[in-house]
Amino acid sequence: MTTWAFLGGGLSGGEIFVIALLALLLFGNRLPQVMRSLGKGVTEFKKGVKGIESDIEKADIPPPQQLPDNQAKQDVKSSASDKAPA
Repeated sequence: MTTWAFLGGGLSGGEIFVIALLALLLFGNRLPQVMRSLGKGVTEFKKGVKGIESDIEKADIPPPQQLPDNQAKQDVKSSASDKAPA
């Protein structure tokens, strides 16, 4: 018995046969065309995911370097004094 996580249970061979029969009745002659377009959609989705992954790998930027505590405190003080009203 094969379990399908998205259905929350298992499907037996008879249930899969009934689903396939219903799909054949509903789509008839268009079933090959529907499956072809579904396959193209999945292929495009995979290409998109691959493109995003490659963009992320290309943009692998190292984290910024930490400033010493003295320098960080001076930067905070100077930026606070810049914003203070005159």
